[in-house]
Amino acid sequence: MFSRDKDKLALAKGMMLLSISAAILAGLGSVGYDIYLASTQWMLVAVLLAAWSVYCLAEAQFQLKR
Repeated sequence: MFSRDKDKLALAKGMMLLSISAAILAGLGSVGYDIYLASTQWMLVAVLLAAWSVYCLAEAQFQLKR
């Protein structure tokens, strides 16, 4: 997927917010309110989203410095 650097910054912020949301859903699941996925699965989703967010942010920062 080819996108502009400004779009990558917005995408990174959006994925980080989704990661935080997934972590909150994992916390809710740990107290007994599972929503669609188990709490460990929500944590996996949160970690993957955070990793991709950091990757997009690093790539955008690298492209901006060039």
